[in-house]
Amino acid sequence: MPTPRQLIFALLLTSTYVGAAPRTDLPSISFSHKDWELACDNTRTCRAAGYHPEGDEPNATILLTRPAGPNQPVTIQLQLADDERRPIPAQVAMTIAQRPIGTVRLDPKSNTGPLSQAQAQALLPALLKDELVAWSANGTTWTISTAGANAVLLKMDEFQGRLETPGALVRKGNKPEGKVLPAVAPPTVTPRPASHDKRPVALTAAQARDLINELRRTVRDGSCEMLVAKQDEAGELDIRKLTKDKLLVSHTCWGAAYNTGDGYWVANAQPPYSPMLVTTSATDYDNGVISSMQKGRGIGDCLGTATWTWDGHTFVQTSDATTGMCRGFPGGAWELPTLVTRLRK
Repeated sequence: MPTPRQLIFALLLTSTYVGAAPRTDLPSISFSHKDWELACDNTRTCRAAGYHPEGDEPNATILLTRPAGPNQPVTIQLQLADDERRPIPAQVAMTIAQRPIGTVRLDPKSNTGPLSQAQAQALLPALLKDELVAWSANGTTWTISTAGANAVLLKMDEFQGRLETPGALVRKGNKPEGKVLPAVAPPTVTPRPASHDKRPVALTAAQARDLINELRRTVRDGSCEMLVAKQDEAGELDIRKLTKDKLLVSHTCWGAAYNTGDGYWVANAQPPYSPMLVTTSATDYDNGVISSMQKGRGIGDCLGTATWTWDGHTFVQTSDATTGMCRGFPGGAWELPTLVTRLRK
């Protein structure tokens, strides 16, 4: 069986975290092919990102976003990576197959700018025809690979139910737009107060031994090897009050070259503890929210993130996302969620 160290990058790509989700039947998908990737969340909104050819410079990426439902437009953003040798300009000239397609203004804080509707309409067919798409300024040219675009955009059409409709990006047809799948409302989660008492809860040696044995039974899949391998008693358990009758228990589960994962459980304050596992990939807890942030590689140009929020009964998973491929954008290029929720105050 693969260890958590071997699985960490797969977790980032597939967004498969342990824990409770608001519902298990909500639609979502992650898919990648060559220089393109797709993330569609549980509202059926899809985001497709394309990147410069791997190994080439300078680094550029575009993000196509399309909500679910009939007659929905595609919006496109361009982002250029910070580069000391090539300062990011205020605007770039766009060309397709060397034909001028206007300019794109860039936000100096995010190095990101929106394409106009006309530019987006020109770019979409160019991706499918493998035409050279480029943006230039001050003697520097940024390009986007078309390798994988066809497969990713076809998958996007399929997920949103657009195949053979006039609004399909790849496989257009005459099926009525009314047959396109509608948007799905995000689940609503109501956060509930959790204890602010950060003092550790003390257990007797016998209680700690019983609790650890119960915790181990929840991770027989090997997802918390440091807890399972531990032969002494409590030691590294972190236990705090969650509510009057519930405890929040955590323990380091695994460590890798540039990531760690902690396990979190909700347990009864008195035996039997009956711990319920939330996740084994957490990196932080604060005020009723467990969060995870994992790097895809050491330089931190791609991340996987997730959150679980206390609703008074359990920790409900309230987000799941990655920042896209590891292509030289510090902190990752985009927010590509597969799970979104609405938090009710």
